[in-house]
Amino acid sequence: MDDIITIIKSAILLISAVFVILAAIGIIRYKDDMKRVLYARIHILGILDVVCMISLLVLGEPLLAGVYFILTPFAAHAIANAHYYGEDKDD
Repeated sequence: MDDIITIIKSAILLISAVFVILAAIGIIRYKDDMKRVLYARIHILGILDVVCMISLLVLGEPLLAGVYFILTPFAAHAIANAHYYGEDKDD
């Protein structure tokens, strides 16, 4: 029974790794000359965060996943807010 659980955990972690690679490609693909590119990148990172939380839950770390679930939206909001109210007013 433990072998099946290990195989399932490994499969979920491999799927998560593929999503991380796809998110990295998505972030690199956007050009900096687009309007509102920061918000698109934050959206991609938000999807990546969900994959990381699922991976942490699969690994048996629910407390760490909960902390990650609470702190990640605050960090994304702070980055977007700093960009919106920052010195870059080219938009």
